[in-house]
Amino acid sequence: MSKTWYPVINLEKCNACMTCVNFCRHGVYKVKDGRPVVVYPEGCVHGCKGCSKRCPADAIEYVGDSTGSCCSGSGCGCDC
Repeated sequence: MSKTWYPVINLEKCNACMTCVNFCRHGVYKVKDGRPVVVYPEGCVHGCKGCSKRCPADAIEYVGDSTGSCCSGSGCGCDC
């Protein structure tokens, strides 16, 4: 898990489909007032972009994303 890598939801783009909430196995997201919110950023696996790859609105970006790295199969569930 990472303290320097975590997702941020662009609420202007987000269509509240909950794909990110349903995808993430690490409890990073929860639903609040019918919208996904990041509640446990340190639970995100460094380099995992699984939720953003599945987001139909392209509404997820990452703090700490400077290398474009991938989690290399760390069990996060993404297919990078």
